[in-house]
Amino acid sequence: MVQEMSDKELITVTIDRYTDLQQIKKANGGHENEILDYLIKVTIAKLSSLGVNVEDITL
Repeated sequence: MVQEMSDKELITVTIDRYTDLQQIKKANGGHENEILDYLIKVTIAKLSSLGVNVEDITL
């Protein structure tokens, strides 16, 4: 049986992913990581499509 997430649950999970990625980037010590940067951009796009302003939750 497949259960779908509510919009609120999806937003919460995506925000958690975004904050995790930001913490990894910060811990990376300024080293360039194209994959990490791409994942952050994609997550920002997803949050924006869900109506979340990422400026409020960006490190």
